[in-house]
Amino acid sequence: MTTRYGVVFVTTSSRHQAEAIATALIQSQLAACVSFTPIHSMYTWKGEVCSDEEWQLIIKTDLNQFAALEAKILSLHSYEVPEIIALPIITGSSAYLNWMGTMIKSD
Repeated sequence: MTTRYGVVFVTTSSRHQAEAIATALIQSQLAACVSFTPIHSMYTWKGEVCSDEEWQLIIKTDLNQFAALEAKILSLHSYEVPEIIALPIITGSSAYLNWMGTMIKSD
């Protein structure tokens, strides 16, 4: 199977939850690296406009692992419908991409 590197965006309600998800993904070798930072989000949920402080995770992974990564996130996430959005990495530093390949388990 060909490696398809990408980034997955996930928002959480707290730093604690962001750290828990990041740790689980790294320990299970579903992600090479997870960065997270506080953000402010506005969205509509159940007919109401919401404005919340959240934490944005940027997960660097092999998109061939997306189903397992998504399942792990859903098992730990508190939101009814969490954001889990994947984007492909078109190109990148070969040294960094090679490192990613050694950090993520392959099928």
